[in-house]
Amino acid sequence: MINRFIGGLLLALLALPSYAAFDVGQLMADLAKHKGGKAKFVEKKYISLLDKPVLSTGEMTYTAPDRLEKRTLTPKPETLLLEKEMLSIEREKQKLSINLSNQPEALAFIDSIRGTLSGNRAALEKNYFLHLAGTTEKWVLTLLPSEPKIAALVVRITVSGSKNQIRSIEYLQADGDRSVMSIEPVEIK
Repeated sequence: MINRFIGGLLLALLALPSYAAFDVGQLMADLAKHKGGKAKFVEKKYISLLDKPVLSTGEMTYTAPDRLEKRTLTPKPETLLLEKEMLSIEREKQKLSINLSNQPEALAFIDSIRGTLSGNRAALEKNYFLHLAGTTEKWVLTLLPSEPKIAALVVRITVSGSKNQIRSIEYLQADGDRSVMSIEPVEIK
């Protein structure tokens, strides 16, 4: 009798749909499936010297694995283009290009974005401890610097999203300033 009960219970458990635990590996796999796209953003920068946050808006385009363009439209036009290790910045009539391979702390900061967008866990874990909370429908990934030189610049980076879409990125700098970027994907028709 007990054996039948245990056998029946075991069959019932096997018949239930299996739910894999949502973890960093699953999130990275989901993010890696997203090969790019276009999004609108609203960014608020909270700077200790200012009474109100600085608000900027614009659009971003990402092409996996290593091309990211951020076009700020307001308050002043500015374009940042990241291709591999080259960062180009264009403001008004000035243009500047920086090779990030010569600046490891800056590259680590950039890789926090690029590594998350591309689902590259190894790139993230080079410089950050990763902590994931939530479910596939609503997740929060916290990146904590593992290197002292990076920790001297940034306390934490918090990325949140749903499925394979990033919806917000928050940077808390070591000096107390922070920025919060809300991201809304744009459907391409």
